Amino acid sequence: MVHKLNQTSQKILREAQSGKIFLLDGATGTFLQNNGLEAGGSPELMNIENPSVIEKMANTYYSSGSDIVLTNTFGGNYFRLKHYGLEDKVIDINKKAAEIAKSASNNYKDKYVFGSIGPTGEFIEPLGQVSEEEMYNVLFEQMKGLYEGGVDAFMIETQIATEETLLAIKVARENFDLLVFASMVYDKGPRGFFTMFGLEPSKSLDLLYEAGADVVGTNCGNGSDKMLEITNIFRESTDKPLLVQANAGIPIIKKQDIIYPESPDYMMKNYKKLIDLNVNFLGGCCGTTAEHITNFSEIIRSHNERIAS
Repeated sequence: MVHKLNQTSQKILREAQSGKIFLLDGATGTFLQNNGLEAGGSPELMNIENPSVIEKMANTYYSSGSDIVLTNTFGGNYFRLKHYGLEDKVIDINKKAAEIAKSASNNYKDKYVFGSIGPTGEFIEPLGQVSEEEMYNVLFEQMKGLYEGGVDAFMIETQIATEETLLAIKVARENFDLLVFASMVYDKGPRGFFTMFGLEPSKSLDLLYEAGADVVGTNCGNGSDKMLEITNIFRESTDKPLLVQANAGIPIIKKQDIIYPESPDYMMKNYKKLIDLNVNFLGGCCGTTAEHITNFSEIIRSHNERIAS
């Protein structure tokens, strides 16, 4: 399986391997909900109908210190878009999302755009009704749109199904020359952390790296305390590049408002420990804001200046 990375992907990976920490953005959903996304609406449709909001989001995170912004395409696959009658616009929506973020990145120096690829919401046979060939084509279509829009890497994120994640890595490696990130969600039970289908963190690392992911990690589903626990497990198993994006805690509902309890200062304490564990790609997930990113940026910049000197 040939997987030759383009120059930008090579540069990012080389710098991460040398100890640089890249800061990703904060929550997409939280930002969009605060900027006009109605309950039950399609976030991805905003790339077409409200591109100024998507551009504002990218600029907000870049100006707050993010090195990397994710495209607004978490649900940008055929199956998810079909719920909104948008299944014939997969390539257009993904390409537009990438172009918006890429255009914003050009206003700054050394900023990047990663294509967000979330779970399709379907399962491959025999667990589900979708054939492997059909799933391959669905994943390829989304990646094609993102690639045409100019993304610098694929972020296969918030994954729960091992087979889909491995297939997504395969699609990326067989067809494109970009860095491949793979990030899974873990729940903590009496026997420790596992994916929904029973895969423990160390085992998933092995599988995803063997499949060809360049960077493996975890995002969503946990606040920074549990993400620190998972990262310690990761680091017992590998010295390869890691990605971590924690939620701002587990949301609670107060007076019909969703509140994420972890403040920037609270998360900073754990993110300092994540830096000490040499997590190469750090960012925020649900509930994290530009204020969180600004605070993370300060400690990450300090780390990067130290290793560069």
